[in-house]
Amino acid sequence: MSSALEKYLAAIREGRPINFEAFRKLLPASIAGRWSRHFDVERVSQQRWRVRMVDTSVAAELEQLARVPGTRREAALQGDSHRRETATAFVLVYHEALIDPRPDVVCLNAGRCHLGFAPKATALVVENEDNFAQARQMLAFAASCLGEPLALDCCDVVLGGGNRVLRAPVMDWLAGYDRVLCAFDYDLGGLKMFQALRERLGDRAHFLQPPDWTPYHAGFCKTPGSPQRLIEAIERAGALGFTDLAERFRETRQFMEQEIILDEH
Repeated sequence: MSSALEKYLAAIREGRPINFEAFRKLLPASIAGRWSRHFDVERVSQQRWRVRMVDTSVAAELEQLARVPGTRREAALQGDSHRRETATAFVLVYHEALIDPRPDVVCLNAGRCHLGFAPKATALVVENEDNFAQARQMLAFAASCLGEPLALDCCDVVLGGGNRVLRAPVMDWLAGYDRVLCAFDYDLGGLKMFQALRERLGDRAHFLQPPDWTPYHAGFCKTPGSPQRLIEAIERAGALGFTDLAERFRETRQFMEQEIILDEH
C-alpha cells in the first residue's frame, strides 16, 4: 500500500494522532458524510486527533481503497483506472535529425525505450506545448540563461506536458541524459516539478532562469490561486537556492507563465 489514505490508516492502527479533517477529505462521500457513525475521535492537541474505527466493514472498505492496484485493469475493477499509471508512456521530442516541424515520438514500455534517434548529452524539457512548438526559440532562451551556445545539434527538446514528465518511465528515460534543463512556469507548480526531477536526477537537473529578471518584470502577472500558494512558492524558491526568483515573487506577489518568454526572444 502506498497512498496518503494508507498513511492515515497506518497511524490509526498504531494509535497515533492524525489530522482528522485532512483524513476526512480522503474518504468517500458516503463515509465522510456519516463519519460519526464509523469513528470515535478524541482531540489530543491542535489539529491532532486520536481515531478509532468502530465499524469493521468500513475499515475493510478503506483498506481496500488505499491499496494501490497492481495493474491498470485492477484499478479499473476498483472503479478508477487512474489510480495506477499506465505501463506505457509516449514522449514528444525535437532533435537534429527531423526534416519537418513534426516532433518524433519516444515509446517507453516495461523498462524498454523505443526511439528512432541517438539522444544528445543534453535535454531541454519544456513544460507547455506552445513553447515546445517553438523549440529553437526555447533553445535560444536556454542559451541566454546558461551563457553558452545551445542548438539541436547538441540538445534534444522534450515536451514535459505538465506532471506527465514526472511519471516514472519518463524520469527513468531522462536519467540517461548527462544534463536535463528545465523550462517550467515560474510558479509553485513549476518549482514542485523541478524539485521532483532533481530528487530523481540529482545535479543533472537545472532550472532555467534568466541572469537578469528586469526585462521580465511585467511578465509576473499571474495571480496565485491563494495567498498560501504564494507563500509556499517563496519558501520553496528560497530553499532551492533561487533567491532572485523568490524576491521576484515577494516583490510582485505574482507568478510568471513560460509563454511570456516567447515575447522576449
